[in-house]
Amino acid sequence: MLAQNAMKFLAVSALDIRARGQNDPNPVPSPCLSVCQMDEDTALCQGCLRTLDEIRVWGNADSQQRLTIWANIEARLAQYSQ
Repeated sequence: MLAQNAMKFLAVSALDIRARGQNDPNPVPSPCLSVCQMDEDTALCQGCLRTLDEIRVWGNADSQQRLTIWANIEARLAQYSQ
């Protein structure tokens, strides 16, 4: 499903974003890796592990919503790395 390098990048990014938390004045970065292909079995993007709904709302999401999406990605990474 997700390439090993992409998983490592997402994992490091998720940890960094969680560590910075809500008080970071910088915008929450997008997890997009420009792969943009949905996996039929999981209904997740093969590049960033977001659902279509998460991808759709990202552009208008506030920081808290974006942090929640990153937390979802982090949980999915943990699930797939087992």
